[in-house]
Amino acid sequence: MTKAFDLARLAPDPQPISIGAEAAENYDVVRRTLKRITEDWREQPSLEQLAGEAGLQPIQLQRVFSRWAGLTPKQFLQAITLDHAKALLRGSASVLDASFEVGLSGSSRLHDLFVTHEAMTPGDYRSRGAGLKIVYGFHPSPFGQVLVMATDKGLAGLGFADPGEEHATLEDMCARWPAANFIVDQEATASYAGRVFDPQRWQQDQPLNIVMIGTDFEIRVWQTLLKIPMGTASTYSDIAACLGNPKASRAVGSAVGRNPISFVVPCHRVLAKGGKLGGYHWGLTRKRAILGWESGLAGPVLECV
Repeated sequence: MTKAFDLARLAPDPQPISIGAEAAENYDVVRRTLKRITEDWREQPSLEQLAGEAGLQPIQLQRVFSRWAGLTPKQFLQAITLDHAKALLRGSASVLDASFEVGLSGSSRLHDLFVTHEAMTPGDYRSRGAGLKIVYGFHPSPFGQVLVMATDKGLAGLGFADPGEEHATLEDMCARWPAANFIVDQEATASYAGRVFDPQRWQQDQPLNIVMIGTDFEIRVWQTLLKIPMGTASTYSDIAACLGNPKASRAVGSAVGRNPISFVVPCHRVLAKGGKLGGYHWGLTRKRAILGWESGLAGPVLECV
């Protein structure tokens, strides 16, 4: 009989690493502004409105927001419109087709972070993680607190939490491999958090090792997600077609939703047909935030038409 994990032994109130009062305050301002923009983008809220709601002068909000996203609030608004989403989808199928010719072996560039990966065996997955040691820790990120989980083979899990939601995120992620042995190790996971969210460290000679723990079909879907470059997006149906099963869009959607290594395995770059956002396990506001942040890294924001 497999053992159930006990959250009481997993430090039920994980403490995030301090990032300083000013940095935390700035992120809170950005998060609230993002929420306002993403919920009411059709109203085209002005910088003055957004600044007033944040309790800042317009120039202060613009400076804080631009430092975080690489975009002004107006540019970010453009980056989350339906028109921009449709532009991200142009050539979705051809991008995936081309990446299949490159393959997924060795040290090929599979992702903007230069990811290399391996998969656990089907037996490892069926055992629900029995005998597997997973270290974990909470760390600051551009998108709220991030829970990082790793095995001796590499990064195995990444999930997000807003303030006060750390325990729920931990419970969610641990439930994916309930028989595993979970150990708090902030020092071990800090290196992954720093590597993942610092674009200056996305270097080919420093590949990020990840380990995928899922069913055979889920792993095939997650491998395909690694082929979607920053600044583009794909659809569930295109991914299904690339896997040789065009009718499997619903199954692909389920596998995308169960992706345990968010952001690194970019499930946020999968949209519904027509450019609608679809779903995201960690919230649609966060999905929009990640896409907007990536737009700032990828280059000029497309103008809405």
